Amino acid sequence: MRFLPAFAAAVLMASLSAARAQEVAAGEQIFKSKCFICHAVGQGATNKIGPQLNGLDGRKTGSAPEYDYSDANKKSGIVWNEQSFGEYIKNPQAKVPGTKMAFVGIQDDKEIANLWAYLKRFGPDGKIK
Repeated sequence: MRFLPAFAAAVLMASLSAARAQEVAAGEQIFKSKCFICHAVGQGATNKIGPQLNGLDGRKTGSAPEYDYSDANKKSGIVWNEQSFGEYIKNPQAKVPGTKMAFVGIQDDKEIANLWAYLKRFGPDGKIK
């Protein structure tokens, strides 16, 4: 009878992995449709109109190398995590008045969560963690 709990745990883990993979795939599509024009992520990513987004999870705003941030962004004190990203991406101008990011925002919480799931995978070197 010990087999059943172990099997149930394995099925649960596989389900969670599949769900996470779906979130990442959805996030990638959101990135390509709403973010790619201004930002890059992954190996070889460079700054565009906006900064490259490698290593975003845990990075202090205004700190991407060789990007000319607004003073407002540099002084905001934000450290990127799921919560701060979610608050910012809904309305960047409201969260950081004076930011150069001219973006209408994303209001859908599921889209935001999926986009964060995609972005947080990339380490500072652009490799998937």
